[in-house]
Amino acid sequence: MRMVDLLRPVSLPPAQMHKGAMDMKHPAAPAVAVIGGGPAGLMAAETMAAGGLAVTLFERMPTLGRKFLMAGRGGLNITHAEDGRKFLARYGAAAAWMAPHLAEFSPEMLRDWCAGLGQPTFIGSSGRVFPTAMKASPLLRAWIKRLEGLGVRFVTRADWTGWDGQSRLRFANGEVFAAAATVLALGGASWPRLGADGGWTALLPDVAITPLRPANCGFRVPWSAHFAQRFAGQPLKRIIASCAGQDVPGEVMITAEGIEGGAVYALSAVARELIARDGVAGITLDLRPDMSAEALAGRIAGGGRESVSNVLRKRAGLAPAAIGLVQEARHGGNTAPLAALIKALPLRLTAAFGLARAISTAGGIARAELDENLMLRRHPGLFAAGEMLDWEAPTGGYLLQACLATGRAAGLGVSAWRAG
Repeated sequence: MRMVDLLRPVSLPPAQMHKGAMDMKHPAAPAVAVIGGGPAGLMAAETMAAGGLAVTLFERMPTLGRKFLMAGRGGLNITHAEDGRKFLARYGAAAAWMAPHLAEFSPEMLRDWCAGLGQPTFIGSSGRVFPTAMKASPLLRAWIKRLEGLGVRFVTRADWTGWDGQSRLRFANGEVFAAAATVLALGGASWPRLGADGGWTALLPDVAITPLRPANCGFRVPWSAHFAQRFAGQPLKRIIASCAGQDVPGEVMITAEGIEGGAVYALSAVARELIARDGVAGITLDLRPDMSAEALAGRIAGGGRESVSNVLRKRAGLAPAAIGLVQEARHGGNTAPLAALIKALPLRLTAAFGLARAISTAGGIARAELDENLMLRRHPGLFAAGEMLDWEAPTGGYLLQACLATGRAAGLGVSAWRAG
């Protein structure tokens, strides 16, 4: 699915419509708070409520789980079924500290959790795991019903603005809430119109925060005007994209400004860092990964008086967008043989698309700021989870898995801290 499709408005089911301003009188049990109604916040709320704590969850938007619902429009990829060691490697530099949290809430446990909500899952041909219903809304409805049964209170349209002089949570409408402990699950800064805009960074001035950057994002490519106008919106299917020694099979979508799509997202971290270091990143596309360069050269040879376009279409078997890419490279001065261009077509990436177009966010609260239970060392009783933390992962179920696992870890951390 193209990013532009993911960003179209979605009609939220009536079951997701929640209470607005609520009475904030403290219940008898220790009152704890969660700020943020996405997957990490909901999981933290469930974990704490199941442990006997009185949980109030605050969400700045009118409804819960907006990004979760949007991510599930084309089929909710909730986790991945690949080998554990390979799975953990998807988290790159964060793999070591993420490992215990993923062990405590593994992909298998997540599938069991979904089944417990009446939403069984299945493994797709690529190893990706989806709910049988495919969509996010049935899972979210069942989840909210469970949370309400556990006594979790929801306060929507509650924009957190920090603390007052008595260390109470303060909200934009003037309300305050005294929490014995708080889990922050405010998300990163991607898809800001769905609620997460990264504004929370200003509320933690004494906490080290790695700058928020786009992840799983597209990139700008300096197309010619002719190419951009003719081929924007067309996919390149069954190709292999390569960058800095990494090869990713998949699909690339051509846009008027550059490229995006699954294969691009998987390379976005390395490409983004190359651009930060060198000002540009180079990737190559193998437009016919099913054929060797030698076999392709043999097919192309002997074209006679055929035009290059006909040779590429009839003999190389390229789709129109792929033909356009080869022609674009040739018009740009690339004199490599056609077979070589088809097998390793170079593209120059000049900038990542902004956070508003990114699927997820890199950067966040530095790992050194947190203890093993995800409590901020400078703020006893304050925990953080989800995309607020400094990690990133590719699409494929890894993002949701880590958000849920860290939400659970923070919830368990609150219970342990309260007990201690």
